[in-house]
Amino acid sequence: MPVRIKICGLRTAQDVAAAVACGADDIGLVFFDRSPRHLTLDDAAELALTVPVGIRKVALTVDADDATLDALLARVPIDLLQLHGHETPDRVQEIRQGTGIPVMKAVGIAEAADLDELDAYMAVCEQVLVDAKPPRGGVLPGGNGLAFDWTLLEGRSWPVPWMLAGGLRPSNVAEAIRLTGAPQVDVSSGVESAPGVKDPDMIRDFCAAVRGV
Repeated sequence: MPVRIKICGLRTAQDVAAAVACGADDIGLVFFDRSPRHLTLDDAAELALTVPVGIRKVALTVDADDATLDALLARVPIDLLQLHGHETPDRVQEIRQGTGIPVMKAVGIAEAADLDELDAYMAVCEQVLVDAKPPRGGVLPGGNGLAFDWTLLEGRSWPVPWMLAGGLRPSNVAEAIRLTGAPQVDVSSGVESAPGVKDPDMIRDFCAAVRGV
């Protein structure tokens, strides 16, 4: 099976067009006001209309309460919720049951012991995002351009689909896939010319590197 590609943090119709043209499978929309990739609900609703049928629309939220999620889902057509905060397994299950939307939980990894946290989330969501832990004192839970030691994932398998994130870019994504066996990859800052500004050439090169593995 081809490796699935998610381009996250898209903000314009041109971003979406570039990602789709290069073969991206998932479009990530960020709803976190401290991120340079943050979208208002109105902007996200308009942007979602430019996403072709068959491309999965993923909403990244951080510790969102029920009212925030309800407002988001009432306004923007979303296929998958990406929970990128400190949501507990109980909260993940509550969101999944309350919204009826499939959920992907992000888990930050810095050392082998962090992998144990994945098991609890795999019991309550459709898939997990294995990401690098944010830097100490950082304000963004993801999209920091940081990688972790990919050899920690060598030879591992899990009962639900998983996606690799954290410091991926055109020059290293092929190596990351070979080391980890990742069936899905997620990129944001690795295809940007500035924070929140996607570069179509970098998106093209990233997708080509993935497809070339």
